[in-house]
Amino acid sequence: MLPAVAWLVVFMLIPCLMVLFYAFLTRGIYGGVDYIFTFENLARVFDPLYAKIFLTSARIAGLATLLAILIAYPAAYAICLAPKKWQPVLLFFAVLPFWSNYLIRTYAWIVLLNREGLVNNLLKSLGYTGEPLSLLYSEGAVITGLVYNYLPFVILAIYSSLSRLNPELLEASRDLGANALTTFWRVTLRLTMPGIAAGGVFIFVLSIGNFVTPAVLGGGRFQMIGNVVYDQFLTANDWPFGAALGMALIVIMIVLLLLQARLTAHFAGERREANDGA
Repeated sequence: MLPAVAWLVVFMLIPCLMVLFYAFLTRGIYGGVDYIFTFENLARVFDPLYAKIFLTSARIAGLATLLAILIAYPAAYAICLAPKKWQPVLLFFAVLPFWSNYLIRTYAWIVLLNREGLVNNLLKSLGYTGEPLSLLYSEGAVITGLVYNYLPFVILAIYSSLSRLNPELLEASRDLGANALTTFWRVTLRLTMPGIAAGGVFIFVLSIGNFVTPAVLGGGRFQMIGNVVYDQFLTANDWPFGAALGMALIVIMIVLLLLQARLTAHFAGERREANDGA
């Protein structure tokens, strides 16, 4: 385990401790850092201005998470129902977008959503005669970009959970008189909640701290907390406050991971009991 532990210590633990250390320092007069201990940066995190940005970021990330799960679950379910020989092929197509750069995938949505883009041209070809729709540089465009870029992670997480589901449980449910909908709701969906939770936490954490998608598809019309952190480090040169905001994101991530672990352990126990009963 030494190589894995060393990797985590060097590339995760030490950087997080550095961020925590900078969060308690003071910004220099001309930028940079003065090594003067203070709690001011942490207090600024709870300023109403930044609290509003946090709430906006959480709302956008939550909507992206919900949409991704609603799209990914049927996709993962369809892959599981496909013949075994086709499942690797379908999974390959699900992760195919990862073969291109994240920024390129995001910029591609500008071509699709701008007023002269493919979506508006398609509407015109279908008979739409009104003004071109303003789809770009909006909250909807940002959510679309987040869902598109992170959807494969959710599909893989849910597929992994579905593929481990014991088919005898579904047969037992039908034998006991449950219809297809009841079986799905009380057996399939319930026992695959760990996969849903894993995929949901993954996309929420990545979305709430994202700064590329809001900058490109949002056009700077509104900010998410990731953009604020980016600006504090590279524009305002206020590293201590940027570190404090970054620590707030890390705390949110840790809380969500703990909740996911607790949920996973709960449903893992239910899965074991169900398998023993089957």
